[in-house]
Amino acid sequence: MADLQATFEQAQLDVKKLTQRPSNDELLALYSFFKQATDGDVHGKRPGMFDFKGAAKYEAWEKRKGMDAETAMQKYIDKVSRIIEAYA
Repeated sequence: MADLQATFEQAQLDVKKLTQRPSNDELLALYSFFKQATDGDVHGKRPGMFDFKGAAKYEAWEKRKGMDAETAMQKYIDKVSRIIEAYA
């Protein structure tokens, strides 16, 4: 777990160094895996119908419901690696 945590933290730093902005779908995937890894299952109220960005983020995170933190961390790491390859 310690190695996974360190790799997860490094991936967070690596994604901030991108020179091109990933697509909205890629950003939502990263957000949802990050939130699931750090906060667990989605909680709180669903954003209002006019908060499109908030609703999209909530729905993306909600799709990860039940995923354990280690799996979410690994999926985040894998997604960052694919994004770096695509945008490097």
